[in-house]
Amino acid sequence: QVQLVESGGGLVQAGGSLRLSCTASGRTFSNFPMGWFRQAPGKEREFVAVLANGGGTTYYADSVRGRFAISRDNAKNTVYLQMNSLKQEDTAVYYCNTVRLSTTGWSGIGSWGQGTQVTVSS
Repeated sequence: QVQLVESGGGLVQAGGSLRLSCTASGRTFSNFPMGWFRQAPGKEREFVAVLANGGGTTYYADSVRGRFAISRDNAKNTVYLQMNSLKQEDTAVYYCNTVRLSTTGWSGIGSWGQGTQVTVSS
């Protein structure tokens, strides 16, 4: 069974950096577009970043463009999210998933993992 495990979250001050990791087991994801999403308290899960075409084109939400960077290591079956210049509004649980693009935007299509909590303090 496919399992996605996110890690790397934590508590960081505004302006700081974190690198999140998402490791997949049970399936090789090197040829699949992968994405990061986040869900803040009381809000719906939202798209953050996507790495499409096996590691080529990237897409970012306007709120994180220029601060976050998505990448992958196919040998480790792992996707990363480097987060710089963090803001309090980045506080959320972050999830990864395989993704697809529809008329409503990017959405996760696999089973969701536990996520990893990112808390940005002032």
